Amino acid sequence: MNLELSHDTGPTDTPLLETTISEALRLTSEKFPEREAMVDAHAEKRWTYAQLREDVRRLATGLHKAGVRKGERVGIWGPNSWEWTLTQFATAELGAILVNINPSYRQHELNYVLKQAGITAVISSDVFKTQDYPAMLNAAEKELGTLDLKVIMGSAEWDQLLSVEPDEQTLDDIAGQLGNDDPINIQYTSGTTGFPKGATLSHRNILNNGFFVGEINRYTEADRICIPVPFYHCFGMVMGNLAAITHGSVMVIPAPSFDPEATLQTVQDERCTSLYGVPTMFIAELSLENFADYDLGSLRTGIMAGSPCPEEIMRQVIDMMNMTEVTICYGMTETSPVSLQTRTDDELDLRVSTVGRVGPHVEVKIVDPGTGETLPVDTDGELCTRGYLVMKEYWDNPEKTAEAIDSEGWMHTGDLGRMDTQGYVKVTGRIKDMVIRGGENIYPREIEEFLYTHPDIVDAQVIGVPDDKYGEELMAWVRLRKDAPRLTAHGLREFCLGQLAKYKIPRYVVIVDEFPTTVTGKVRKVQMRQQAVDLLATPGAVDDVRAEETS
Repeated sequence: MNLELSHDTGPTDTPLLETTISEALRLTSEKFPEREAMVDAHAEKRWTYAQLREDVRRLATGLHKAGVRKGERVGIWGPNSWEWTLTQFATAELGAILVNINPSYRQHELNYVLKQAGITAVISSDVFKTQDYPAMLNAAEKELGTLDLKVIMGSAEWDQLLSVEPDEQTLDDIAGQLGNDDPINIQYTSGTTGFPKGATLSHRNILNNGFFVGEINRYTEADRICIPVPFYHCFGMVMGNLAAITHGSVMVIPAPSFDPEATLQTVQDERCTSLYGVPTMFIAELSLENFADYDLGSLRTGIMAGSPCPEEIMRQVIDMMNMTEVTICYGMTETSPVSLQTRTDDELDLRVSTVGRVGPHVEVKIVDPGTGETLPVDTDGELCTRGYLVMKEYWDNPEKTAEAIDSEGWMHTGDLGRMDTQGYVKVTGRIKDMVIRGGENIYPREIEEFLYTHPDIVDAQVIGVPDDKYGEELMAWVRLRKDAPRLTAHGLREFCLGQLAKYKIPRYVVIVDEFPTTVTGKVRKVQMRQQAVDLLATPGAVDDVRAEETS
């Protein structure tokens, strides 16, 4: 292959799955009835595939007896747990649409999603961290009206749902009425600007995406997938749970929310072969003082995704965590989520510098954001994707749907990327993150990658901040290694001189312990830019290279 234009189509030799999620689980449970299917390390519970499907059918029967029907929206609210996974598959049995509610949502966000999706039933955790879910649901009911069904995991009502015998005839009759193009899941985007939008996904969307991600990671019934990433997001419930059940692999839940020590302990105890995480998770694991004490020899593969993957961290994951076949995935909720993925046998430089090639049965292209014209290879433009993976719609929001998906079915990602002649794509930033300094277009991703090579920097994020002279100036937020000497803006400038063009060298430096992130670990640059304005107005809060050089 030697592309001239930035447009590529994935292989089609392995056919798409044309079943529903419930049918896929049935097939796997019949093929591997006695093999382990799920382990919740925190709850100390485990299931074979036969046991998992029986409990899924119990819960589906209980929900049906309680009035849940095809097409109704059922909210799931809470951290990772075996109950979350059972609910995911039980609602699929009924053709009910599972609505993933972010575990960190506050009251106004919860109310918005309940109303916007028209949720009639909610299955929720109890109290978790600072969140009192039952109290918040009660408050929502006072404002919005009573829910038809509200069940707290672990309560008597939950136990009652699971205590019934599976009504096989009713469930089989329902299965005959389901189509794989039916909507089955609504996932709300992070809502960094405006209200979150509900990406509406079908069985076909997410089942195939989980399957092909697993195919590229070479999963079989021998694999054990450690899933510390949230189930409420595609990373956990699609790339994790659906990749597992389409290959007979084991879903391993290390803890309700991410805990680096619990994750590595679970990998060791359960002999996991695959580990998932966003870059900040892998950084936290590698930074543990007792990291070397964990036996990670069972690991073979895994996925790093969710935000751009620092090259230095990727190298450490391969070299120090035994994940020689780790892949990087790129995507978005609206594309189920993965459209690009590196391969397990890719050369190291491709696996640390790109997000891979287009996935099976998918098209990608790089276009001029202004004209929509497909660009030549090695040219920065907007990344677009098309195929089975593109969502059906933003729930009850045709205007935003039309803005995102064009008349030819292309999903416009809002990400800037560059494709080489072999189809490998490097994500160079977000269109909205691009900094324009004195007429120069600057992509923060390039600068961040260079800053990772600094011996004292653990993590770095670069943003644009307002400037009277240049329009925007660059500000670097950095996390330093423990006991590292203070890093000044002047010191950072000295490190960058001769390596970056002068206009790309950050003027401002802020040292932080952590970045503002979403619950999935994505850095919220919108919030950083808001905070930066306040920091610049606070004397001594920011190192300014010009102030240092003139002092």
